[in-house]
Amino acid sequence: MIDPTRPRRDPLVAATAAALWALLALFVLYPLAMLAARLFVDKGQLSVAGLGALLLAPQQLRAFGNSLWLATSVGVLGTALGFLFAFTAARAKLSPRAMAAIDACVLLPLVSPPFTTAIAIIFSFGPRGLITYELLGIKGSGVYGYWSTMLAETVTFFPIAYLTLKPMMQGIDSNIEGMAQSLGATRWQVFRTVTLPLARPGLANAFLLLFAASLADFATPLILAGNTFPVLPTQAYLQITGMFDLRGGAALSLLLLLPALAVFVLQRRWVARGAYVTVTGKGAGQAPFDSLSPSARRVLIALCVVITVAIAWFYVLLLYASLVVALGANHTLTLQHYKVIFTEGLRITRDTLVIAAVAMPLGGLYGVLLGYLVARKQFLGRHAMELVAMVNYALPGTIVGIAYLIAFNEPPIELTGGLLIIVACYVFRYGPTGIRATVALLSQIDRSLEEASASLGAASGTTFRRITLPLVVPAFFAGLGVVFIRSMTAISATIFLVSMSWSLITVKILENMTELSLGPAAAFSVLVCVIVFVVIGLVSRLLQRFKAPGAASVTGLLGG
Repeated sequence: MIDPTRPRRDPLVAATAAALWALLALFVLYPLAMLAARLFVDKGQLSVAGLGALLLAPQQLRAFGNSLWLATSVGVLGTALGFLFAFTAARAKLSPRAMAAIDACVLLPLVSPPFTTAIAIIFSFGPRGLITYELLGIKGSGVYGYWSTMLAETVTFFPIAYLTLKPMMQGIDSNIEGMAQSLGATRWQVFRTVTLPLARPGLANAFLLLFAASLADFATPLILAGNTFPVLPTQAYLQITGMFDLRGGAALSLLLLLPALAVFVLQRRWVARGAYVTVTGKGAGQAPFDSLSPSARRVLIALCVVITVAIAWFYVLLLYASLVVALGANHTLTLQHYKVIFTEGLRITRDTLVIAAVAMPLGGLYGVLLGYLVARKQFLGRHAMELVAMVNYALPGTIVGIAYLIAFNEPPIELTGGLLIIVACYVFRYGPTGIRATVALLSQIDRSLEEASASLGAASGTTFRRITLPLVVPAFFAGLGVVFIRSMTAISATIFLVSMSWSLITVKILENMTELSLGPAAAFSVLVCVIVFVVIGLVSRLLQRFKAPGAASVTGLLGG
């Protein structure tokens, strides 16, 4: 029998692996190497001159402390909210229609620009906000600072915790909880001593994801934190755009890695202290445990509904702000803001759609090819390829953007200002989502299908095209859907890469916010949400046509 897992005898696999390594070297390893060179090499010699004074400056130390405090707050509160929704979804016996409605509202922040919530908070609680000024009559309300930034980031990122915790809560065997109750434990004791400890890995992972997301976010603090609460990502951004100091901005961004790595190590150690296996091949044979009393069920549902309504309020308010002359000053209905975005902003909208449309298939193809190679083929450097492919996905966006700016801003490889560099940034930053989906899908597909094809004399390319590819089509569509969504909504990396020739809607929204042009900013945000939801709908329909075991949903992958 021919062994299809020996790429040394297969020129096509070897050529594909070589091509992928070349792309990874160019768009992952090379930018990071150039970033390190800019930081630590001066006139051909190792040097850290000036970095110590910058990093130890009182303003930067204050920003670093603020970043840690903000990330910790968002991590704790966002994880708590995510657990509330996940526990309710798993145990409150909601109807499918109610669950779909809650999911749609909760996932809104993940498929909209990252500072959309910040805009809605200003519209609600700002100096001319509907709640503070119109409803409560408070004049000169101060909305900027820690509390508003923390609230905006929590609303934006807690859906990640929800997506992380929901499958874990649904996977906990209720027989274990039922056995605890049969021994005389109350529902609260079962929750505190059984359910909560079993959820520890999910809670730790959710906190890590939210902590890292908050630590890397600069758009929301740039809008809401103000001068009273500086954080390190905004300091790095201002160091580059205001002082034109790439080296200093890179140093400040890399400083963000230290707390992220520390939290990762602590999380691994905390989780490693327990055992969490609850699903085995043996069933206890008893009725599922009802973990909620009627009153507790009503309380949990009420809390979820209140939070869901609050999120829905933010987006309804955003739509309303885009349809009036000036929210808080002149509520006359108008389409002027949409006229602006479809005239003056038409080029930016076109640029964004072109970039997303180009990155979308490339990201999907990249994810499937690399995922297939690392999951199905044995070749030298296979594990290293998978690790390198995940680097840009794991790093904060500001670091990736600065690395690309340094690497491709001058010869020998000058790409800054063009379409290619933005597309490459999206593909190699968000394409790993498709890699993960492909690897997960292939792990559930028996290798014997491909081995049978090879044993009948089919070449590896034919086997991949006619056997493997149809089986991983769901992962392909899920991966390209996520790349499109992030191409429409991300800003942290690509804000350093836009130019007069190619720009993005998210960058334009941020410019409008800093110029206090809130109406056009709201209209652009609504436009992005509509486009993204249309694309999600189309991709979901395509996914339904290519059902396969383990096929992931697009929105489910957003939290990965």
